Amino acid sequence: MKYSIFSLIHQAFRQQQDWKPAWREPEPKREYDIIIIGGGGHGLATAYYLAKEHGLRNIAVVEKGYIGGGSVGRNTTIVRSNYQEPGNIPFYEWSLKLWEGLEQDFNYNAMMSQRGVLNLYHSDSRRDAYARRGNAMMMHGVKADLLDRDGVRALVPFLDFENGRFPIQGGLLQKRGGTARHDAVAWGFARGADSRGVDILQNTEVKQIRVENGRTIGVETNRGFIGAKKIGLAAAGNTTRVAETAGLRLPIESYVLQAFVTEAIKPLIPCVVTFGGGHFYISQSDKGGLVFGASLDGYTSYAARGNLPGVEDTIEEAMAIMPGISRVRLLRHWGGIMDMSMDGSPIIDKTHIDGLYLNCGWCYGGFKATPGSGWCFAHLIATNETHPNAKALRLDRFATGHVIDESGTGAQPNLH
Repeated sequence: MKYSIFSLIHQAFRQQQDWKPAWREPEPKREYDIIIIGGGGHGLATAYYLAKEHGLRNIAVVEKGYIGGGSVGRNTTIVRSNYQEPGNIPFYEWSLKLWEGLEQDFNYNAMMSQRGVLNLYHSDSRRDAYARRGNAMMMHGVKADLLDRDGVRALVPFLDFENGRFPIQGGLLQKRGGTARHDAVAWGFARGADSRGVDILQNTEVKQIRVENGRTIGVETNRGFIGAKKIGLAAAGNTTRVAETAGLRLPIESYVLQAFVTEAIKPLIPCVVTFGGGHFYISQSDKGGLVFGASLDGYTSYAARGNLPGVEDTIEEAMAIMPGISRVRLLRHWGGIMDMSMDGSPIIDKTHIDGLYLNCGWCYGGFKATPGSGWCFAHLIATNETHPNAKALRLDRFATGHVIDESGTGAQPNLH
């Protein structure tokens, strides 16, 4: 069923009785051509583009929980492409271009809002760094604006510009950035993939990737063995656990990142704002709630919940730039498991095991990369060749030294 104004009118005359489920609940087949492990944004996007762009149909997406229940439904919904490293800029810009036509492409309201992303700076050195980033973006055809204090004040006058420790001196603005509704993105890709014949297997946990003679033959799950010629691993923060069952040890660590939502208030924040003195970022949802987050919890964990020191750190950073937020009630917070790579950039590559492909190491940047990741990973699985926009995101770059370290913090995952 195609969603449109006409389908709404049609259902209105039928008391809304004819709506069909957005996707099927099929039983697993004995064997598929391709299995995607992980029913989050990246796994579903991969299945969608495998079906849509490469004409492949005998595909299963295996998800241990429910669609939209993992990291894709636990993030702060920011979409941007304001990177400076040559290995990252083409990929994230391609992803943003896919975002701009995504809702029409998969016929689902993902609530994409290009309201802009503003990165604040509080010192001369940070200004110079943002100028360098903006120039790098523009050299790759990505528009960026470096604002002074008056320019920022005209856009977000409610911030604390005279903070003694972190005075706001200006900011780097990408007007094409913005937000999207995180779980709706997963639902849209799931619906689009299902309509093209992909089986979405919820509540199906992978216990082991079966490998024989250096080649994948399928996966052991809580619903039995499912055979496959090719397996794509896109399990976010649980990637290391699943990869270990195939004998892989990956250069990533898993950390919890917390996100927060306040009570609904009148429209206040016109764009996404990030704090240059820490790692705080905030926007306002369509329902009026302020959505924000900050740094990782300081220890490795597979638990999708955070700790109280992490909450305190986030609120302190919020108060540093926006004291008025203290008047707003916090409604809820949650944690998502981040797969943090050694250089802060992702991995989309083949492994030494024939038929096993990796999509991991997304750190903070997984949501914004969802369509681009799915497109490039689908291209890799279907053709066995790396997509040109992901050619730098190789697994062996840590051995060869071709790292893509945006923050320049070295091989310590929790600092990126």
